[in-house]
Amino acid sequence: MAKYLLQKVLLALATVFVLASATFFMMKLIPGDPFASLTTKVQVQEKQRQYYGLDKPVFEQYLTYMGNLLHGNLGYSLKKTGRTVVDIIAEAFPVSARLGLFSFIIAELIGYLFGILCAQFRGRWPDYFLMIFAVLGIAMPSMVIGPLLRWLLGVVLRWLPVTGWGSFQQMIMPSFVLGLGTIAGNTRAMRASMLGTMTQDYIITARAKGLPTWKIVLKHEFKNSLVPLVANLGPGIAGIMMGSFVVESMFLIPGLGRYFVDSITNLDYPLIMGLTIFYGTFLVTLNLLVDVLYGFIDPRIRETVKGAEA
Repeated sequence: MAKYLLQKVLLALATVFVLASATFFMMKLIPGDPFASLTTKVQVQEKQRQYYGLDKPVFEQYLTYMGNLLHGNLGYSLKKTGRTVVDIIAEAFPVSARLGLFSFIIAELIGYLFGILCAQFRGRWPDYFLMIFAVLGIAMPSMVIGPLLRWLLGVVLRWLPVTGWGSFQQMIMPSFVLGLGTIAGNTRAMRASMLGTMTQDYIITARAKGLPTWKIVLKHEFKNSLVPLVANLGPGIAGIMMGSFVVESMFLIPGLGRYFVDSITNLDYPLIMGLTIFYGTFLVTLNLLVDVLYGFIDPRIRETVKGAEA
């Protein structure tokens, strides 16, 4: 098991290194100059490039950036004067994480519940209705669902605020919009996994013994149907907890999405790279944790690892 964990950690570190290197060089391919301005003198622009080290050869900039990255230094924002990228992430990430965590909880609870209902009522109207909802949830992007919900729940019915951040009421609508795709995906995945589990011999035996339906569903079918879904938790958690740039912009939420959009518009290279590397590292770390968790949940993984070590 120790060898398995070491391999996963080394793979994660290599992935982050490749991501950081690729992000750095791709930033250099973006056309434009972050300091170009009709109102700023050329001499001032040159001094700005010198101050941030953009006048040096690209490979020298790369070595400097990677060296700073090893010490947790993501540099200074070119447009947010005097602010480091780490400070910006520390300020905005808790907002995106809070939105994402609330959305993740909603998506998991509703998605798994809908999937269980679809499997139990297979071929009947609840199954058809919920699967249509799942297809629409995947097919319709947040930029379409968001305005519709804002108009219906915020303008027509006046149940929820349409923008802002801070109160519980302001969290409900953006969290649902952000998690709708995950709800739909979880519904389909849980339905498929449950239908596969329901045909297993131990489930048929449990029904033949006369066990209560709720006990069979919760203790046997649901528990064993979760194992194949654990592998998808890493990307799902990372994607939803980092928040959505579209949703945050739509509901005026002061999270990482706002800074990422601004950094691209302003060609703020350190901020673009810092946010990209932070997101990638977050995703890789969660995938690593899920791999470890999967090894403990599924006995077959542990047996495979033991066999490989032997």
